Amino acid sequence: MKQITTIKEIRKVLKEEKKKGKTIGFVPTMGYFHEGHLELMRQAKKLADVVVVSIFVNPIQFGPAEDCKRYPQDLEKDKSMAQEAGIDYLFIPSVEEMYPGELLTYVDVEKLTLPLCGKFRPGHFRGVATVVAKLFNIIQPDMVFLGEKDYQQLLVVRKMAEDLNFDVKIIPIPTIREEDGLAMSSRNVYLNSEERKASLVLYKSLQLAKDLIKSGEKDAQTIKQAMGELIRKEPLVSLEYLSICDTCLLDELERVEKEALIALAAKVGKARLIDNIVMRLN
Repeated sequence: MKQITTIKEIRKVLKEEKKKGKTIGFVPTMGYFHEGHLELMRQAKKLADVVVVSIFVNPIQFGPAEDCKRYPQDLEKDKSMAQEAGIDYLFIPSVEEMYPGELLTYVDVEKLTLPLCGKFRPGHFRGVATVVAKLFNIIQPDMVFLGEKDYQQLLVVRKMAEDLNFDVKIIPIPTIREEDGLAMSSRNVYLNSEERKASLVLYKSLQLAKDLIKSGEKDAQTIKQAMGELIRKEPLVSLEYLSICDTCLLDELERVEKEALIALAAKVGKARLIDNIVMRLN
């Protein structure tokens, strides 16, 4: 594994790899790796000849009251985990490398960025789309591997790549969970033991929705009401949003007929946690 910190060098080495006919798989991250990140890397290793992982805590996707400066980081551990995963290049640019001067150009993906997390984090997805577009231009990958836990982000990046004609295939990877069901997230480190236990109600509510739908309940409002009642029984969890929506455009659904995204976000102590499941009916 080779660690690279400059745009010039990563472009140079990947240009040489492409000259050899190698395919490039790319996993963009903000670091603080967990099993979810490793699964993305493993899938990339299976499908691409060369795997590049980036670590960059992107300041323009954080709001003024959010946790950019305190986002968990352990670069040495990340390097060790990436090495063990067998990746080829670890790209770790500085903020100055990615944004050398005043940034005047942004990428806005409309409509998809307005509901769910977009409603509560204005400007977040503009920051995500902008930095991902920059990374796509720098890395020029053939395949990009993204987790379904950040389902809205997955849709935003896919639509951005499609609309801007990036020659890249977006490959979604299912959410990786702890044994008790909690979705793996770098922000889980913020949880103390009581909060960690309380946070399980989020996954339980998603399972409740799944069971209700399987038993024949189709009314989205009824399902959301049941989920909300369960979550509100846990005093350490503050629900931010609960949505049953279309899986392509994120439009709210009145009934679950064929396919639906059931998504939620909540504050648990200092952590903001998101989770979702996709229901597909025959």
